[in-house]
Amino acid sequence: MDIEDLKDIECHAIPGPGACGGMFTANTMSSVVETLGLTLPGSASGVAVDSENKVAEKKFREVEEAVKTLFTLMKTGQTSRDIMTRKAFENAVTVMYALGGSTNGVLHLLALAHESDVQFSIDDFNTVGGKVPLIGNLKPHGQYQMADLDKVGGLPIVLKELLHNGFLHGEQMTVNGKTMAENLKDVPGISELGAQDIVFPVSSPLAPAGRHILILKGNLAPESAVLKLSGKDIAGPFRGPAAVFDGEEKAFQAIMNRKATGDVLVIRYEGPKGSPGMPEMLSPGGALVGAGLGKKVALVTDGRFSGASHGIMIGHVSPEAQVGGPIALIQNGDIIVIDPQSATLEVELSDEVLSERKKQWQPPPRKLVGLLHKYTKVAFQAIMNRKAS
Repeated sequence: MDIEDLKDIECHAIPGPGACGGMFTANTMSSVVETLGLTLPGSASGVAVDSENKVAEKKFREVEEAVKTLFTLMKTGQTSRDIMTRKAFENAVTVMYALGGSTNGVLHLLALAHESDVQFSIDDFNTVGGKVPLIGNLKPHGQYQMADLDKVGGLPIVLKELLHNGFLHGEQMTVNGKTMAENLKDVPGISELGAQDIVFPVSSPLAPAGRHILILKGNLAPESAVLKLSGKDIAGPFRGPAAVFDGEEKAFQAIMNRKATGDVLVIRYEGPKGSPGMPEMLSPGGALVGAGLGKKVALVTDGRFSGASHGIMIGHVSPEAQVGGPIALIQNGDIIVIDPQSATLEVELSDEVLSERKKQWQPPPRKLVGLLHKYTKVAFQAIMNRKAS
């Protein structure tokens, strides 16, 4: 590709302002928040501007309705915590899995539940989401953008299909004073839409339950890790030697220079305390896929991923390397086993070997000052289920 072709692609790749067009983090969270009941029905999927690059008429109506709703809430005294119940969070996880949403939804929903004083743990994602088939044919795993979903009726179409098949709590109250079931009463079902392949019926989904996000545990992730399959199936356990990198940049350069040997790339010291701040590992993951290694090489990290990430990606490994988690003890050539069937992430080392390595381990020296130093002292682990240490 020459520079002129590249410039042409860059100039035409983004049709207008707004967030990433697929089921990436922004659209994952807009869908999750609407499902929680915190935004107006149908508002998650609408485009910001029309074909003439003017604010879409639908958005003007949504803003007007949002203002009226806000004043009604102020008069009635209803707060977000009245809406954000345990069942509301179960609905949100259900939609995240049905649409093939971002792994960042795990972090955000746990944080929201924590702030809302709702008992909801990382283990609940497997319990709730593990039953939900993938029905949204949206990028990065599918063919379409969020705007395409909006054209056939938006998120309410998905909610109606899930509610009709018993996957949602329809009695949950929403921000407009109506229950979810009441909001969906007049929304057409999938069978009424005519020929389309943007939203699949639950009876014949894009992928069956268990093929999207899985929470893993094991001796490499005693607290948890997050695997994103995006509808793919791994035939049996994925097993391979580790190639270990202390930081994202070193891993990226190794991939680009074709020096990343090993079947499992381990990127560590990128967790909440380690980076600090838990950045997304989009560059190494994208480089792996671009090099044609997306199905051959797994990526395991205590960092996180962008919603655009796909391949065999495992993030949020906890405890993270900076606090001495097992991922800090991995060495090049150690055999790592990823098993979606048993939801485990293991390294083939005995407890004795790991214990001996832990005695020799020291956190890498860092020169953090000011706010970054304070941040790393108070940051939570990715599971968000205990106080900062």
